[in-house]
Amino acid sequence: MTEATRRERLRAETERDIRRHARALLVQHGRDAVTLRAIARELGITAPALYRYYDSREDLLRRLADDICTDLAAELNADLGQVPDDDTSGQVYAVCRGFRRWALAHPQEFALVFASTEDTLGKCHPTEDHSQVGDQFGRVFLEVAGRLIASHPLPDNVDADVPECLHADLAAFQRVLLATVNDRGVELADDVLPLGAVYHITQSWVRIYGHVALEVFGRFPFAVTNPEPMFDSMLAQILGEMGFPPQR
Repeated sequence: MTEATRRERLRAETERDIRRHARALLVQHGRDAVTLRAIARELGITAPALYRYYDSREDLLRRLADDICTDLAAELNADLGQVPDDDTSGQVYAVCRGFRRWALAHPQEFALVFASTEDTLGKCHPTEDHSQVGDQFGRVFLEVAGRLIASHPLPDNVDADVPECLHADLAAFQRVLLATVNDRGVELADDVLPLGAVYHITQSWVRIYGHVALEVFGRFPFAVTNPEPMFDSMLAQILGEMGFPPQR
């Protein structure tokens, strides 16, 4: 091993160690506790020394969000591995239920990635580059959504319900979705994914995310002893709007 290779390995190990301590602080005490000073104290080094690895606290939080998305994607892919390839609706249930389960088990990580008000975070969302999705979780979710559309195209008049003011934004997201699905080996022609289908996918995500966020943060407008049946009913309604029978 050359000296340069050794330094690179040691640097990578230190970066992982920093993020490990940062994530522990996040989980135990919340985002505000993740400071360079606190991490340096855990590592037994000075806070300025951390700037050799991360440009700023925001840079560290971005990398931490990437790690969280990677772990979430791995968990969802494991769930998908339990569902037959030809059971597309079952895959939708697996991804959505898995996302809810993960969010409830990891509220601080969910808050960092999915509930940040800063533009620099929220790394589990499409990038401004309209040719791809910038994280593993987004690719998993959109791949399943694309397969669902491909296996059961929406009616020809589905575009009629799309507000005209959203056409440009949806067209950009349409390119993201097509590129994501095709890159994963699922051939999806442009005409199979009209703007109406993209609109439906977007609305579905808003509904799913909204339910999960309200549940994670305890913000339901009334007391719900067990929100899970409500969540499953919503998934059944979303799939029912596309003509899929309810899951038994």
